[in-house]
Amino acid sequence: MSIDPSAEIHSTAVVEDGAVIGAGAKVGPFCTVGPEVKLGDGVELVSHVAVAGITSVGAGTRIYPFASIGHQPQDLKFHGERSTLEIGENNQIREHVTMNPGTEGGGMLTKVGSGCLFMMSAHIGHDCMVGDRVILANNATLAGHVEVGDFAFLGGLSAVHQWVRIGSQAMVGGMTGVEKDVIPFGMVIGNRAWLQGLNIVGLKRRGYDRPTIHKLRAAYRDIFEGEGSLAARAEAAAPNYADVEPVKAIVDFITHDSSRSFCTPRDE
Repeated sequence: MSIDPSAEIHSTAVVEDGAVIGAGAKVGPFCTVGPEVKLGDGVELVSHVAVAGITSVGAGTRIYPFASIGHQPQDLKFHGERSTLEIGENNQIREHVTMNPGTEGGGMLTKVGSGCLFMMSAHIGHDCMVGDRVILANNATLAGHVEVGDFAFLGGLSAVHQWVRIGSQAMVGGMTGVEKDVIPFGMVIGNRAWLQGLNIVGLKRRGYDRPTIHKLRAAYRDIFEGEGSLAARAEAAAPNYADVEPVKAIVDFITHDSSRSFCTPRDE
């Protein structure tokens, strides 16, 4: 066991031999910390938090009561392989959140970025890759092997199917079921998600100026309207917007290999 002298461990907490606790970390009442867990500097487990497995939690992350972090994946194909869970810095992980490590079928790693907010009862399934500054609202859930780009937002009670990709700065509406990939900057809603348009509010919050947003809107029409396949339209549009970074991000996302098809606008 390696516990920094400045760390605070409550008398009712259980920290197993082998765990690493960083400087200024706090392990609150009735928490359990497994023997292969690493808590970075300033990490706080508020109370009743269970951290297990080969799990690392980055500096400044705060985990609230009854969160279950690093326990065995909910995958019947899991046979005890020594997979890992990596959580970045300065995350807020609220009550009853669950995060599972990877599996042999997905690279043995679940990875969460930094500066994220996971609200009450959010779930990160095995082998997920979650970027930085992502928000999952209450009861938002990711099945296994999901990828979520930086600054994406998933509304309350939304659910993402296994192997789906959510692009950077995309927005998933509350109570939306996502079975297909969501383009960067896209906004999807519906019982089975369809592409409602662009996440204009998110673009403005991230500081994109009006000319860039106008060009992105024009590119969106070029990509999602007209003849030919989606990939062909995206590749055809790309040269017309070579100087527009968000368009390049969308084209790269569409032309990248994927296990799923794409959320597209709904036919009226």
